[in-house]
Amino acid sequence: MVDVPPEVAIKATIRPGSVYYFTEESFSSTEPHYFVVLNTDPLKDRTVIFVCASSKIEKVKRRRPHCPSETLVIISPVQYAVFKCETIIDCNTVFEKPVELLVEKLTQGKLQLKDEMAQNRVSKLREGVIASPLIEGYIKELLMG
Repeated sequence: MVDVPPEVAIKATIRPGSVYYFTEESFSSTEPHYFVVLNTDPLKDRTVIFVCASSKIEKVKRRRPHCPSETLVIISPVQYAVFKCETIIDCNTVFEKPVELLVEKLTQGKLQLKDEMAQNRVSKLREGVIASPLIEGYIKELLMG
């Protein structure tokens, strides 16, 4: 197998629905999480917009009692086989990362590439972010294309 430079690997794989598994520095948990790319054209945009998956469904719901229901998207292992249990994605929080940071994490062995998520699921996540009263307008505009 040919070793592909991390920059090439990221730029070759990043698209709407790309899923990366890494530790988020702003979390209290040191466990890695699944992050889903929402940009319609992530290589063209200044930053990559992600949402984060959690297996703690009830905890996430309790944290968001006043948010529209479509901003909390539950995905089953049938819908995305990488998830081993029902998983919730809170579309009221997004993460912005430059592509360079993903390359750096991959170079350091701190990021794993996962199977791409189906576009119909990604559309639901994008709709959830756009429906959220907590997300800034420029992010919503970016995701609307």
